[in-house]
Amino acid sequence: MAMVSEGRPDARPRVLVRRGLPTAPAVRGSMSLFMAEAQGQGVLPGREMVYVGSEPAGEAVAPALRVSPGTEVIARRKVLTADGVPVRVATSYFRLDVFGGTRLAEQGFVTPSLQSAIGELGHEFGSAEETLVARLPTAEEAGLLELDPGEWVVCVVRASYSTEDVPVHVLETVCSATRHIFQIRQVAGHDEF
Repeated sequence: MAMVSEGRPDARPRVLVRRGLPTAPAVRGSMSLFMAEAQGQGVLPGREMVYVGSEPAGEAVAPALRVSPGTEVIARRKVLTADGVPVRVATSYFRLDVFGGTRLAEQGFVTPSLQSAIGELGHEFGSAEETLVARLPTAEEAGLLELDPGEWVVCVVRASYSTEDVPVHVLETVCSATRHIFQIRQVAGHDEF
């Protein structure tokens, strides 16, 4: 964890948080991936749910959910802060035909975790894939993250599938590029030079 100032007396300090890829199983299975990561780094984490409802699946999310772009899906969007600074916009996406009418479509945070709620519905984790893309933010993302003009974001999309190969959770995390360090780890037991 490091605090970085842009050298201007009026500049808001930028918080650097670490985001591990692939996500460690112990962190993935916690109540909140971000809360577990940030607390482990000595940062005061915060989160605010900003939207729960249906919306059209975007270009990055639709293929992961195996639906056509524009298909209505459940979206659960929250802003995550580190020491009061917004660092990520995390949106969980679920197919309406699989999860409509469940507590995953209800307002507020799902307790004890989204993973436990998915499991309670009979879905067992089978596999996941994560992709990372650097890009300019949308106007909404720039506003939620309080980005300066010209700042970029890094978008991490994690698609999780059940043992029956059903897309059960797609998490799109839009991270302020200037407030993150990404650590990429080789899976143990599969090292090659």
